[in-house]
Amino acid sequence: MRQRAIGGRIDVSEVGFGAAQLGNLYRKTSDVEAAEAVQAAWDRGIRYFDTAPHYGVGLSELRLGRALQGRPRDAFVVSTKVGRALIPTPARAAAGLLDDENGFAAPATHQRKWDFSRDGVLRSIEGSLGRLGLDRIDIAYLHDPDDYWDEASTSGIDALVELREQGVVRAIGAGMNQAEMLTQFIAHCDVDVVMVAGRHTLLDRRAQDEMLPLAHERGVAVVSAAVYNSGLLSSPVVRDDATYDYGPAPVDVIAHARRLADITTRHGITLPDAAVQYPLRDPAVVSVVVGMRNATQVNSTVDRYETPISDETWTELETA
Repeated sequence: MRQRAIGGRIDVSEVGFGAAQLGNLYRKTSDVEAAEAVQAAWDRGIRYFDTAPHYGVGLSELRLGRALQGRPRDAFVVSTKVGRALIPTPARAAAGLLDDENGFAAPATHQRKWDFSRDGVLRSIEGSLGRLGLDRIDIAYLHDPDDYWDEASTSGIDALVELREQGVVRAIGAGMNQAEMLTQFIAHCDVDVVMVAGRHTLLDRRAQDEMLPLAHERGVAVVSAAVYNSGLLSSPVVRDDATYDYGPAPVDVIAHARRLADITTRHGITLPDAAVQYPLRDPAVVSVVVGMRNATQVNSTVDRYETPISDETWTELETA
């Protein structure tokens, strides 16, 4: 699989493995499924793996770390996130409760607390290193600091800069479901990379207004996530009950997606093929991170990435 560089220092595969499902996102995933998914990703050339403490209150990091054990450390890149401190809740865990109120069918061993302070960031990285079984984190993102700009852009980013200088972290940035604040991080903070979820996709191109041009200007890399817009673009046929931005898709959005699907069908490809490849058309984008639960999803994702798409198809999709 082709790779692209972050700051000329860190090479990431053009498709990244999104490990939220390894934290039992929405439903349980077995240890075997998780291990097989990572193995399939490795076999297909994926070398960038993205996780976070938030995903199953640490379960995703634990499973990913186990699956990567024994592989050459310099052969893969791992990103994780800071900002949601994990506070142990042994009583809830002993009662057999699940973290389903946060969307994860994982044991409620911890609860989350927003914390972008220096100490919070340092403790978060220390915890992630332990769960992953690694001696360094390749990329650390501030995780969804939408309501915490003041703290995240000062103590949060300063702590990550400190860790980068120490070599504990190799690259730093922020990951969000919006482009506007990421633009501010690029403009005002010493970031290497940002992860934009759902805002640089075949359907939703808001990141192209200001964020991507500024990323080009500043030499900041971009990772594009949630390229299916919460499922809307994940199927060749757009369903009436399709989801968009974690909720029911509005009628006009469904109509727009169906116009795009009609174009892809006429050109002999599928809507998901184009959705996976579209963000990589911008040279600032170094990787597309896709959530994958099992080996089947890994293989279908890489197949979509490898499907040839003509310039004529892209021109028509751009016009639409």
